Amino acid sequence: MKYSLLLFLFSAPLFCLSAKAQSGVPVYDSFEELAPVFNKDNDTTYVINFWATWCKPCVEELPYIEQIHDAYPNEKVKVILVSLDFPNQIESKLLPFIEKNELQSDVVVLLDGKYNSWIDRVDNAWDGAIPVTLIYKADKRHFINTAFHSFEELDEILKGFIK
Repeated sequence: MKYSLLLFLFSAPLFCLSAKAQSGVPVYDSFEELAPVFNKDNDTTYVINFWATWCKPCVEELPYIEQIHDAYPNEKVKVILVSLDFPNQIESKLLPFIEKNELQSDVVVLLDGKYNSWIDRVDNAWDGAIPVTLIYKADKRHFINTAFHSFEELDEILKGFIK
């Protein structure tokens, strides 16, 4: 399953430079460019969610992830939504989705189609399916390889990081 989803994700046409330049959302061509965000050693809790607008469970769980901003306004929590949307749909689907849903979280796009070289660097338990979420603070990590069905489900995990 890990490999079939990954092949599907990047069977889309190649990304055009004009979309990249005009998107207003950070676009990473390689995982190496994004990798530092997975290893910050500070007092911030990071919630990193891999998702796509074409992924129904991803879209369904986004409101719960967005609730983090309201639930923890005075805490050091950073939410990063790593979009795996098709390169040719960034401007036509991703950007309108961000605007329509007024996402507060940081959204970045990862275009690196060499999944087999970086999925395990996010977490060894990741089978390649999305949505997945990594929550970490310094050297404490928790990987969730299923969609959240409520904010309470996510909040229970976050409480272990935010004390």
